[in-house]
Order: sequence, then C-alpha cells, then structure tokens
Amino acid sequence: MARAPQPSTPAAPSVSSAGANWQPSQLQRQRLAYRRGRTVRSAVTAALSTLVLLAVLIGAVTSSPGWPRVHETFFNWDKAKDSFPAVAAGLWLNIRVMLICAVIVVVLGLALAILRTLRGPVFFPLRMFAAAYTDLFRGLPLILVLLLLGFGVPALSLGGVSFQPVVVYGGAALVLTYSAYVAEVFRAGIESVHPSQRAAARSLGLSNAQALRYVVLPQAVRRVLPPLLNDFVSLQKDSGLISILGVIDAIRAAQISTASDFNYTPYIVAGFLFVCLTIPLTRLTDWVARRQGWYGVSGGAV
Repeated sequence: MARAPQPSTPAAPSVSSAGANWQPSQLQRQRLAYRRGRTVRSAVTAALSTLVLLAVLIGAVTSSPGWPRVHETFFNWDKAKDSFPAVAAGLWLNIRVMLICAVIVVVLGLALAILRTLRGPVFFPLRMFAAAYTDLFRGLPLILVLLLLGFGVPALSLGGVSFQPVVVYGGAALVLTYSAYVAEVFRAGIESVHPSQRAAARSLGLSNAQALRYVVLPQAVRRVLPPLLNDFVSLQKDSGLISILGVIDAIRAAQISTASDFNYTPYIVAGFLFVCLTIPLTRLTDWVARRQGWYGVSGGAV
C-alpha cells in the first residue's frame, strides 16, 4: 500500500542568519536613547558643578588680602624649578626604600599571620610571640620607632652595615611597624576562609601545611588584596619620615632648599611628586577592589 506523501516543512532559519537579521524593537531603542541621554546629562552636570566649585575656591583664595605673600612664599615658579632636581633625586631614594621595605613587609607579615593561626598547644609560644609583636608595633608611633632605631642602634656600634646605616635603620623601622599591620590583614584573610575548605583539603589527603599553602592562602590573599594595597599606599607616603634621621630624601632635600631663603615652595614640589606617585597606586587599589566586589554597583567613578 503506497504511503501518502507528507507535506514538506520549510527549513528553520539558522541561528547565524537569525542573529544577523535581528533588530532592536522600538521600545528597546527608546530605552537605549534614554540611557545615553542620562549618561551625557550626568557627565555635563558633574563637569559643570566641578568647574563652579573650583572657580569659587580659586576666587576665594586669590582674592584674600594675604594671597600675594602666600603666592610668593609657597608657589614661586623660579624656586620650584631650582629645587626640583634635588627633590626628585631625593624622591628616588624614597622609592627604593619603599620597594625594598614592601617586599620584606609582605614576607614578614605573612609569616607572623601564619604563626598566629597555628593550632595546638605546642605552638602557643609562637602564637604568643606573634601576638606580642603585632600589639607592640601597632601601639608604638612610627616616628618613635624611627627615633629609637635611628639614634639608639648606632650607639651599640654594631658592624656589618655598609650602605648608609641611617637609611637601613629607617627602613628597618618601617618594616617593623608595617609588618605588624600587614600581619593582621593577612590573618583576617586566613580566618575568613571557611573551615570546610581546610577540612575538604585534609579529606583529599593533603597535610596541614599543604592545605594552608594550596587551599587557604590563595583565597586569603585574593580577599585581602585591596586593604593590602592601601597599606602600601601608606608605606609609600611614610617613607618620607626617614628624613628625620638626616637622610637626604625628597623631604630633606626640600628642607635644605627652604633653609637658604625661607621660601617653602620646595615643600610644595615634594608634595606634588609624592601625590604623583600615590594617585596611580590608589586608582589601582580601587580597580582591584571593584574586581573583588568590595564596592557596590551604585558607587561612582571615584
């Protein structure tokens, strides 16, 4: 018995052709136009309000009776050009001190954090030492640590320090102080990892050290990266405090230049250079924080 012919069905359009022919609806185009308009309007409003605020501030400052004297004393262009080479050379010392201290601070801070998170009564002396260290150097002002090391240690007449002992002692003071803060940052990250992560690693046959290295620490470091970068921003600024020991860094070079005629423009130059260093690291910190979800989606651009 012959089978009846089946009606042919049109072939379904391919996904690529359907995507190529897709056009947004009228409602969707209206929504996109509205959003673009809101974005442009917000940008224009922000720019205008910023310009108005700056104009008001500049007008209030420049119209004050003492502005000519302040301009000559703090914003002298010729003095800025004369002092810039010495201040920039001193800033290079600040940068080197900050970079070397940052590496040592990370290593020492992580070691202290691990010591504070060790379990078992046998590790009590190590936990007590780490806790005492962090409590001591978080309680002491940085400038006091600088003075104690910079003027107290040389009195011991210790040998073995060949490169500018005052710079070494100043860097040691920065390391001792900031490692205490960084240790607490790392410890907070380690303790924020849920205990089930360590238990799962142990159930897979990893030892305690392996679980800490391969499971806990990667998560902890990723979580505390934004506050860790904030500490490095502070370290970058506080590297200028080594000038109180007589080190010719950016601050000390500005002070020497100022002492010749009591014109304080070199301090403005030094501050400007420090800001030029700090702002990029601050913006990097904000970018990392947004990627880690530290800032809400409703936050502004700055």
